[in-house]
Amino acid sequence: QMAMLPRLKPACFYDLVIEVAIVRPGPIQGDMVHPYLRRRQGLEAVTYPSAAVREVLGRTLGVPIFQEQVIKVATVAAGFSPGEADQVRRSMAAWRRRGGMTGLKERLIGGMIERGYSEAFARQIYRQILGFGEYGFPESHAARFALLFYVSAWLKHHEPAAFCSALINSQPMGFYAPAQLVRDARRQGVEVRPVDVRASLWDCSLEAASGPDPALRLGLRLVKGLSRQAACRLVAAREAAPWRSVADLAERAALGRRDLQALAGADALAGLGGNRHLAAWQVAGLSRPLPLAPALPVSAAPPLLPPPREGEAIAADYASLGLTLRRHPLSLLRDRLGQLRLLTAAEVGRVPAGGLAATAGLVVNRQRPASANNVTFVTLEDETGYVNLVVYKRVADRGRKTLLGAALLGAVGEIQRESGVTHLVARELRDYSTLLGDLVVRSRDFR
Repeated sequence: QMAMLPRLKPACFYDLVIEVAIVRPGPIQGDMVHPYLRRRQGLEAVTYPSAAVREVLGRTLGVPIFQEQVIKVATVAAGFSPGEADQVRRSMAAWRRRGGMTGLKERLIGGMIERGYSEAFARQIYRQILGFGEYGFPESHAARFALLFYVSAWLKHHEPAAFCSALINSQPMGFYAPAQLVRDARRQGVEVRPVDVRASLWDCSLEAASGPDPALRLGLRLVKGLSRQAACRLVAAREAAPWRSVADLAERAALGRRDLQALAGADALAGLGGNRHLAAWQVAGLSRPLPLAPALPVSAAPPLLPPPREGEAIAADYASLGLTLRRHPLSLLRDRLGQLRLLTAAEVGRVPAGGLAATAGLVVNRQRPASANNVTFVTLEDETGYVNLVVYKRVADRGRKTLLGAALLGAVGEIQRESGVTHLVARELRDYSTLLGDLVVRSRDFR
């Protein structure tokens, strides 16, 4: 869909209905996508074999995109009765399971030829019907999706803080983890504030900011290892009176050792206990002594513990929250990546079409749709943006372990660009995960 939008350039709501429906296995397998785009871009003439077909396919430039359209074409062009047309509808969903549409094929193609349509047109319509056997949308279904599409895009554009907050609060869902959602919101100018026991609710929330737009406060739900019950007690006790110290928080919210350690690890106690190291020291001092062992006195003066190094802090953020508000992990490695002649995502975007480029990034998602002929699509992210990888089967098979397991994935390949959309067609995959060093955490934490 991201690659399709700049090519289709929707200008009205019905364009969104088509946008939703066309990126489906049915239209793709039925070879409907490229003809529609060529006609929309003025690269191919829009023609209709008859006025009756024009009435059915006029809104989609002569290309059947919805299930209802192929059924209507069978009716008006092949002379099918309503009952026979309904049989086409049922066969589209079951032809593969039942071993084909042999009877309907002869009736459909023969009926069109008898009514003056060319054999090429008749066979094209039949191929498109077979394509819908791989899953296509009825128009009404696509329209309902398009409404969600439009409303979501409006919210993302006009209320990015609320949109990001709602998506994080709805996790797990979709392709993108909170780390990507937060980075995207910050690129849109949203002020994102850290998890803080003095202000955070369970869910992410909106707070007043210095400008006209609200800030996004990350919620306690992001703290790994913190129970919801403990978080609710924390919020309720804070509403009664502000916290005076970590000890006050632990006592009034009745937090156990596990919950306190989770908060300290997430840097959510920074406003009360100082940096992560100091907060962890204070939490350790609150731990109950072992049975029959005397309680050891804890010095009132905090120790001189240095704050974590930036790399340590970023790694700890990912380990405890799944995201960081500090610099992107790859910005710390940029000098080393530059020595390896690996381009940033922004630099990849400036390489001419047909040129070769080498890059590396954190894996945001991997997709291998059934309709893509064993092509794997990978999105890489660095501190400057995203790179869309296209990995054909032979490259994927050769580098399967790297493709599926690398936390920091590198690729060398050819730049392809069409209608403003850039892809890197991979020729070689490389695993640079060892370069993460202190930043190495489980790969899902980076996603």
